[in-house]
Amino acid sequence: MSSLKFSHLDADGTARMVDVGAKPVQRRLAIAAGFITCAPGTVQALRDRALPKGDVLTVARIAAIQAAKMTDRLIPLCHGLPLDKVDVDFEVQETGVAIRATASTSAKTGIEMEALTAVSVAALTIYDMCKAVDKQMVIGDIKVIEKIKE
Repeated sequence: MSSLKFSHLDADGTARMVDVGAKPVQRRLAIAAGFITCAPGTVQALRDRALPKGDVLTVARIAAIQAAKMTDRLIPLCHGLPLDKVDVDFEVQETGVAIRATASTSAKTGIEMEALTAVSVAALTIYDMCKAVDKQMVIGDIKVIEKIKE
């Protein structure tokens, strides 16, 4: 039997929302990253902003910010957080697009889910906008790379 204790399960194993009421409000920041692998022609079209659906990375940035703001509606036991800021950056590389999202808040619980959601939805948006020209894209390596609590 494992000795791990999951904060989202009660003593009977029932899913529950964690009570953060007694925790202090703190400044919190999380950075998440991911990558979408694309064909060389897709990479060039992204660089040239020449895809049929328009400026893919601008749309993906807006979608990512919007998704971060909706994280508690997408992830059932996530707390709703007041976002201070969400930044989303892209680096078009030889084999695809590196995605990086930074989210910050002043709250009682962490903001890594918002950063992860931003990266995930940015990747999904890129996929959606490029799928007509690239059927082999792969989304992956989505992870938290830094968490800061002040």
